[in-house]
Amino acid sequence: MRILILALLVLVSSSIKTHFVENDDEWIYIFDGETFNGWHQYNSDSVGSQWSIENGELVFTDNDERLQDLLTDKEYTNFELSIEWNISKGGNSGIFYGVKELPEFKDAHRTGPEIQVLDNINFNTSTDLHKAPSLYDLVSSNSKELNVKPHGEWNHLILKIDHKNNLGTVKINDQFAFSYPLSGPEWDDLVSKSKFNSRGYTIKNKKDKRILVFGAYKTGKIALQDHGSNVRFRNIKIREL
Repeated sequence: MRILILALLVLVSSSIKTHFVENDDEWIYIFDGETFNGWHQYNSDSVGSQWSIENGELVFTDNDERLQDLLTDKEYTNFELSIEWNISKGGNSGIFYGVKELPEFKDAHRTGPEIQVLDNINFNTSTDLHKAPSLYDLVSSNSKELNVKPHGEWNHLILKIDHKNNLGTVKINDQFAFSYPLSGPEWDDLVSKSKFNSRGYTIKNKKDKRILVFGAYKTGKIALQDHGSNVRFRNIKIREL
C-alpha cells in the first residue's frame, strides 16, 4: 500500500510539473521555486521587499512601496515562455519581454511590451486592449469565448516570441488568443496609435535626438510587474528557439 501511495504521489507531482507542455526536456525553469536565483529588481542587484516565495510560488504583496519590477538576469531573443499567474480581486499586473535596463528609467514598461495580467471582471477598463491577456494598449483577442479565469484562480500563459518570422503569439489556458508582428510597418502603426508613442518612452541618442525605445529591442529580459496589486506566479519556464 505504501509503495502504491508513493507511486501515485510521484505521478501527481510529475503531471503538475509538466502541465501544458509537450516535452518538458526542452524547457528550462527560470524560477526554481525556492530562491531568487536568476532574478533581480530593475536597475538593482537586489530583490524588493514586496517579493517573496511561498509554496514554490513567486509572490508579490503590496506594501505601498513602488517600482519593484522583477527581472531575469538573462536576456532572451527567440523563445517560448510558459508561466501561470493568479491575480487578486480587482488586481492589475503584467508580464514583459524585451526589457532593457536603461539609466533613464525605473521600471520595465518603458522598453518592454506587456502581456496584461488582470482581474477582468472586477477591474474597470473601457477597452479590450487593457484586459488580460492583451498585449497592453496594442493588441487584443478577437475571440469572445476566450477563457480567462477570475481572481483567485490560476491562468496559464504561453508567449512565443519569434523574430525569425516576425511573429509574436499569445495562448491562454490552452487557447489561441492572438498573434502580432514584432517589428516593421505593422508594429510601428500599432505603437503610433498607443500610449507608447510619447516622450516618456524615448531617450536621447549621441546626437541629442530623442529616439523611441519601447519595443525596440529584439533581445531583452523577462519581467514581472509591480503594479500595486497582490499577484502570484509559478511554473515559470522558457524554451529558446
